[in-house]
Amino acid sequence: MNPYDAAHALARTLRESAEFKEMKEAQAELKADQTAYKMLLDFRKAQLNLQKQKLSGVEVSKEQEEKVDRLSQIVNMNTTASRFLHAEYRAAVLLQDIQKIIGEAAEEIIDRELTAMMTNGESEEEHEQE
Repeated sequence: MNPYDAAHALARTLRESAEFKEMKEAQAELKADQTAYKMLLDFRKAQLNLQKQKLSGVEVSKEQEEKVDRLSQIVNMNTTASRFLHAEYRAAVLLQDIQKIIGEAAEEIIDRELTAMMTNGESEEEHEQE
């Protein structure tokens, strides 16, 4: 089978999967419930800001972490937002599993030494001088 045909078949299969159908339904339900939708967006914004702070080395206060934890609890108590988050998680796991399978196939043909030179920014000449 042609890899492009297989990719298109995979895309069709994903669209028809229980995980994607559930996520699509949960997403539509979430968008119809503006309270749940805004609550989820606020939670994700707070969560992202906290992660940015941590990654940039800025100290995160206990109060900030507690606020995000409280928002998480509140979001998870809302059935619409919680359903969406669970559906999103299941779809993400499916995609990660598929990516792993594809990655394993790619590893069989990719020469690590050659790709390391490209990703490390070394030119072929620099590598030969070593």
